Amino acid sequence: MQERNRIAREIHDGLGHTLAAQTIQINNTLLFWQSNNDKALTFLKQAKELGAEALLEIRRSLSVLRSNPLQGQSLKSAIEKLLTDFQQTTGIQPSCKIDVPHTLPTEVNTALFRIVQESLTNICKHAEATIVTVKLLAHAGMIHLSIEDNGKGFNPTQNTTGFGLQGMRERTVALGGQLNLHSQLGTGCCISVSLPLSKLLVF
Repeated sequence: MQERNRIAREIHDGLGHTLAAQTIQINNTLLFWQSNNDKALTFLKQAKELGAEALLEIRRSLSVLRSNPLQGQSLKSAIEKLLTDFQQTTGIQPSCKIDVPHTLPTEVNTALFRIVQESLTNICKHAEATIVTVKLLAHAGMIHLSIEDNGKGFNPTQNTTGFGLQGMRERTVALGGQLNLHSQLGTGCCISVSLPLSKLLVF
């Protein structure tokens, strides 16, 4: 059951993120198709690139169901690339601050990366935000991750059963941490994760 859940999370968080971004670009293409052909063509080319990326993701998932989406990158570099892609997709330039040890195990880096990735996907799809802030810091024996936006928000008591949020919670709990979600209509959303640093460092 744990392995099935892990595989499901990998497909949802990896392939799901790519296809969600592609859908946004296709919608942008349709939006500008008649009024601005050059802009529409740019979005269409980006959608094509995302389709190729999705194909590669499927092949990787089927062959090895990879456990390390960072592929040799540092966690900081991988998240910064996510944020660059996010800016290209949404036009929003996110604020980012990252300062964590380089000695974190692969499973910790993967979990933190996937949580940021899923949060950004949700912001793209639902938030209608103009400001996004990502912080990943080590402090007082803990690793603290927060992803905050100024979007339209939602009622957490009615919207906490989505598979993306469930996956984020499962990843956090598996590492002995806590995930909190704060949101209400009209005031944006903040997802925060706290992990005990002493249990995660590799010496």
